[in-house]
Amino acid sequence: MERRIASHPILSSKPAERVRFRFGDKELTALPGEAISSALYANGITVFGHHHRDGAAQGIYCVNGQCSQCLVLADGRPVKSCMVPVHEGLRVDPVEGAPALPAADAAPGFASTTATAAVNVQVLIIGGGPAGICAAEELGRAGAEVLLVDDKDELGGKLGLQTHGFFGSVRACHAGTRGIDIAGILSEELPRLPNIRTWLGATAVGVYEDRLVGIVHHDRYVLVQPQVLLVAAGAREKSLSFPGCDLPGVYGAGAFQTLVNRDLIRASDRLFIIGGGNVGLIAGYHALQAGIAVAGLVEALPRVGGYKVHLDKLKRLGVPVWTSHTALRVEGEERAERVTIAAIDENFAPKPGTERTFEVDSVLIAVGLASVNELARKAEQYGIPTFVAGDAAEIAEASAAIFSGRIAGRRMAAHLGLVGAIPPAWGTTAEVLRSRPGTQRPFVAVDPGLNVFPLIRCVQDIPCNPCTEVCPVGSIQIPDGTITSQPVFSGRCLGCGRCVSICPGLAISLVVSDYDPTRSKALLVLPWEFDESVTGRPGEVVRTVDMVGDGVGEGTVVALRERDDQDRRRLLLLEVPWAERLRVAGFKVSLAGGEDLDGTADREATADDTTASGDDDPIVCRCERVRKSEIVDAIRSGIRDLNVLKAVARPSMGGCGGNTCSELVMRIFREEGVAPEEITPGTVRPLVAEVPAGVLAGLVPEDDEVDS
Repeated sequence: MERRIASHPILSSKPAERVRFRFGDKELTALPGEAISSALYANGITVFGHHHRDGAAQGIYCVNGQCSQCLVLADGRPVKSCMVPVHEGLRVDPVEGAPALPAADAAPGFASTTATAAVNVQVLIIGGGPAGICAAEELGRAGAEVLLVDDKDELGGKLGLQTHGFFGSVRACHAGTRGIDIAGILSEELPRLPNIRTWLGATAVGVYEDRLVGIVHHDRYVLVQPQVLLVAAGAREKSLSFPGCDLPGVYGAGAFQTLVNRDLIRASDRLFIIGGGNVGLIAGYHALQAGIAVAGLVEALPRVGGYKVHLDKLKRLGVPVWTSHTALRVEGEERAERVTIAAIDENFAPKPGTERTFEVDSVLIAVGLASVNELARKAEQYGIPTFVAGDAAEIAEASAAIFSGRIAGRRMAAHLGLVGAIPPAWGTTAEVLRSRPGTQRPFVAVDPGLNVFPLIRCVQDIPCNPCTEVCPVGSIQIPDGTITSQPVFSGRCLGCGRCVSICPGLAISLVVSDYDPTRSKALLVLPWEFDESVTGRPGEVVRTVDMVGDGVGEGTVVALRERDDQDRRRLLLLEVPWAERLRVAGFKVSLAGGEDLDGTADREATADDTTASGDDDPIVCRCERVRKSEIVDAIRSGIRDLNVLKAVARPSMGGCGGNTCSELVMRIFREEGVAPEEITPGTVRPLVAEVPAGVLAGLVPEDDEVDS
């Protein structure tokens, strides 16, 4: 049975057309062009093969082409399954041990060899996310000849995974609009600029000392020589090392969003989240929208790092969140089946006796992002005029990446002598959009004595202003005019609900005081982004909660209002007792199966619980299955050079090139008391992504046509 999401409150269902393919001895179906990894997950397959070193089960981790967890054989070729589409008749096999080379008579024939001549361009942009797109647009308008390359099959980067409304400035970066729509808005201008070329499915794999950039574009290896280079390759998710972290079912929150929001696949039945930044908080909300239970979320710090409005909406829906907690281990036979968490002290050491275990099938790791900037460092080393924008320069929200790209584009144009100075306001706007969550103030609900009025539960300084832009009578304002300050209501209210519809944090509701002349009941207008199959059916009695998820009482759903101008957000009318009208901010969701997330553990951890690995020596390097003890032994033997460590213990020797383990290795050095200045960094060399030898050699399969 396919595990596809048939109904979603924000996303349209996928087409019914299917193609047939095989995985081992199973005949399966997939959507045309769907990534192999997504097609396997849609068919309930989460174990893609077994590692040649120790037979450990392999599945997904990043679903972004940055690791090698999802390796399979596609028509006999080893490939990252998240980067290769399914086609009719495709044969996919698990990699059981080291893949064997094809027999000589089975190898494909080659009709010709193409010369790898350099392509000269004025500007090369690596990365088609918001920063790369906006930089290309600025350069294109200035008259520069631009080549924009991205390894995916469409532009937009991670915007294509974000179904929620964005924060920031309405006028500067489309705040209040959903990320999936911003991707289209930003991209639509590029085809109108004839001096911009776009290569999709193009991976930049190396920068060379002769100032050439190697790019694999649709199985052709091309050397590009730019006059100026922009690296806007975004970020990769950081990893964690703990017992069971390598089990299938333990993967990045971004990978989960790819499966659920891009491909509409029910990737899990019940999950747990590690990390309280915006990525983890938003992933939890997206899971609930897809009808997936969220057993809880842990954050190692005393408070979450993400926006409070994201935290509040998750807690209002009933998801328990524990700060100063961590995951101790994940257990299961060949896949995640349960996770054990515990409280930690000020030194991040687990507190004995605080363990609790949850039965889950997925554990999402959302512990931060790292800039993908290695190509920029090599380009600078070899003297290419190089600029960096977006998350490749500094980890921030996508709204900040938009302006980062615009500024980089103007600077590059100025470098080429094509345009004048950057508007002074741009620098200020970029700084504001990059700002971290600021001061929190207590929420004080005040009844202004109006028949209808908004309650704005935005109590943290964050860059956001959609509510002030949309109020038709200008009654919501930011007193000091700075969009990082908190909005206030003063004046009259028409009860239109536009502020409720546009608030990215779902932090505004309306109170209708004249709903009941006897004032025994009041009507609340709440933002709602769930299918009625989850909850919120008219006539349903629900358990109401306050702003931070604490119980208040009961309410009754009266109706759902849905209009085009609400951008796929419905307004839910909830009847509550008059005395509770200022306290109620939402209600807990009841997921399919009647499961109620009340914050209790499924069971206490016991001494009989064992890790998937059979010990507490976790995997650090997933590609080569290198354990923590092997790294510790090498460090204690005196190794301080990461290149030597790589040769001796093999971390970073696998398909990801150290993308997932390098920071974990540095953490172990710190644990062992080795200062960073004592460590010789590893050398970044081409190729930074796997490239078939035949592609590098310029070989053209006999059934392909050679480009002219």
